[in-house]
Amino acid sequence: MRDRRLGSLKFRRQVPVGPYIVDFMCKSVGLVIELDGGQHSGQTAADAERTRLLEQRGYRVLRFWNNEVVENMEGVLETILAAARE
Repeated sequence: MRDRRLGSLKFRRQVPVGPYIVDFMCKSVGLVIELDGGQHSGQTAADAERTRLLEQRGYRVLRFWNNEVVENMEGVLETILAAARE
C-alpha cells in the first residue's frame, strides 16, 4: 500500500478519527483498514462500536487479522482494492 502501489491509492498510517487512531486510511475513497492482533479476540463489542462510529463518519471499514496479512497478503490486497473500487 506504500507509495500508491495499490491502484494508485494514497493510504496514510495511524490516522486520528474522533477518539480513535485507525491503522490505515485512504481518504479519497473513504476506506479504513484495521489490522487486528490476538488482543482483539476478546473485544468484539469495542471493535463493533469503533466500526459503527467510523461508518457514521462516512468510512467503510475493512478488518483483517494479522495472520491473514502474513499468510495471504495477495488476497488481502485484492480485497482492499475491490472495496476501494466500489
